[in-house]
Amino acid sequence: MFLRTFKYLWPERYLPEPPQDDPFNEDPAPSGPGRVGVLLVNLGTPDTPAPRDIRKYLAEFLSDPRVIEIPRYLWKPILHGIVLRARPKKLEPRYRGIWLEGGSPLLVYSQRQAEGVARTLAERGYDVEVELAMRYGNPSIPDAIARLRARGCDHILTVPLYPQYAASTSATVTDAVTRYVGRLRDQPALRFVKRFHTDPGWLDAQAARIRDFWETRGRPQKLVMSFHGLPRYSIELGDPYYRDCLESARLLRERLDFPAEHIEVTFQSRFGSARWLEPYTEPTLKALAEAGVTEVDVVCPGFVADCLETLEEISEECRDAFLASGGKQFRYIPALNDDARWVAGLTGLVENQLQGWPVRRA
Repeated sequence: MFLRTFKYLWPERYLPEPPQDDPFNEDPAPSGPGRVGVLLVNLGTPDTPAPRDIRKYLAEFLSDPRVIEIPRYLWKPILHGIVLRARPKKLEPRYRGIWLEGGSPLLVYSQRQAEGVARTLAERGYDVEVELAMRYGNPSIPDAIARLRARGCDHILTVPLYPQYAASTSATVTDAVTRYVGRLRDQPALRFVKRFHTDPGWLDAQAARIRDFWETRGRPQKLVMSFHGLPRYSIELGDPYYRDCLESARLLRERLDFPAEHIEVTFQSRFGSARWLEPYTEPTLKALAEAGVTEVDVVCPGFVADCLETLEEISEECRDAFLASGGKQFRYIPALNDDARWVAGLTGLVENQLQGWPVRRA
């Protein structure tokens, strides 16, 4: 009865044009299991260091309710009336100072990681498609999923490129993927990597990166492990990020054979006036210098690719603060970027997550 009524209320001429293939074929060809795709997702970057592109990127990033957890009616006037008017011009010289020929470092190195994973999977005999996406900006998550679907991927593994889990990073990737897939009629099977802060492939690559740096340059008096900050209320509401960071630091410390009392764990990139995770990185570096520490190395284990927060905030701003406070030697240890050991570790992480899926052999 309902269908007959619907036919008169919504005539077929108003419905979408059906595909040419007859979906009611009584003897259809087997559909097959479909191919497997891997979606690697990093945070994002402006398309160029021009203020208009920075503004567009910040508008998307800072409009995410998981990133700014205050009521929309309070935040929206601040974002559009103050932040997006002033912030892009201030950030322009900082972005231009780190920009590479192929784009922002975050995009360039993330793309190399994706290419390395695709190449290594193929060398191991897997016929798997790999795409890179940015949670904010380009290449976008919808575009990357569409490319995987166009190549026949009916199973998609999403890997947020954040070692430690936070609702404002890893969870928002899940939000974006499921929101896009939720609009599809024929949805792919989905899997997500929640975190990899204890994964041996990541830990070994990160520890080796630090040891290699020390082998050619010597060890410092202090090693500062600086993680991206998070408002304290996020932890109070149940976010496991702080615990993940401390566990990462402990496991890295065990691999480095470096005295625990010579390692400091800090948090950077504070935004706004609310209390964030402590101790803060820059004040800690100043205090170390004032206490007589002359040599520090800083590593950022929460970043698998260098970006504004590592190359500008740490390598320049924090360096200047340490030296101005009496320090003599400040060294930033680069992120994993396209390190071959990290590419192998990331590939191993992906390979473990593909178990039980119809992965074809090349």
